[in-house]
Amino acid sequence: KLTSLALQPVITPELVQGRAHLKCTWAPPVSRPSLQYAVVWSRLALPGTREQIRRDTTPQASSFLEMGGENLQLGDTVFCTVTAFARDTPEQQSLPEESKGFYAGIKFLPESLQIAEDGKEHVLTILSTVPITCSGHDDSCKITLQLSTEDLDRQLRGPPNIALSACQVDLVPVPCSEGSCAAATLTVTAVTDFAQDGNRISRIRAEPVGWRDSFWRAHTPKDVQVTVRDLPTGNCYSFTDPHIITFDGWRYENYKIGTFLLCQSVSRAFEVHVRQWDCGGHRSTTACNCGVAAR
Repeated sequence: KLTSLALQPVITPELVQGRAHLKCTWAPPVSRPSLQYAVVWSRLALPGTREQIRRDTTPQASSFLEMGGENLQLGDTVFCTVTAFARDTPEQQSLPEESKGFYAGIKFLPESLQIAEDGKEHVLTILSTVPITCSGHDDSCKITLQLSTEDLDRQLRGPPNIALSACQVDLVPVPCSEGSCAAATLTVTAVTDFAQDGNRISRIRAEPVGWRDSFWRAHTPKDVQVTVRDLPTGNCYSFTDPHIITFDGWRYENYKIGTFLLCQSVSRAFEVHVRQWDCGGHRSTTACNCGVAAR
């Protein structure tokens, strides 16, 4: 009797005669070379709900499904379920074995980010899990994605919460390998705003531009949610005549007249100059702040 045969079906992308396909392959048992296989292709219609796309019967150890046809669109999560049975006794069937879900389309990796306002760059990869097909009329075959950011906390009217290293990226097709048929990378950095505004959530969106093929143009990848963790910021002061408190709490006065370097970073182009004038007159030697310049 046929029970569990450890077929272990797997879905991979493949370009067949210039058209993007998904290929379901499995490991047929060596001891049973004359088996037939029933393959059911399905897609995730709603969370927890499957919709059958097609059913095949084949003696081969693989089955193909073309992208763009049979209700299969970019952005779908696809499954293949394989059941083996004997040719002479089709009523003897193995237990059905299902592949892992295969997301067919453009996606971000990682799918979400948690970063902090520490100036560090975080790498974000955009990839297509299916082959990018071209009509052949253009010299360059690629998909251009326009990137944008949005702060989900609309009550805060301040600077953008995250910064990207690029506004556009190009996905240039390459031979499919390890689930990627085209990829591009960029970096994401949290904007250091020196404000105690708590943890904020933003999202990154990618939209195809300038692509004539409606199959790709209608596809919008899932947004990436970025949580920015607020970090306490340092403060220093120069006030009244002028009392100065440094970042580490050291206190002193500067009664001199002139322009002074108040603060300077040794690791980046950041410095603050302060100008002081004689505000005490003839009665006392007192200096007061009268100007500031920051870079």
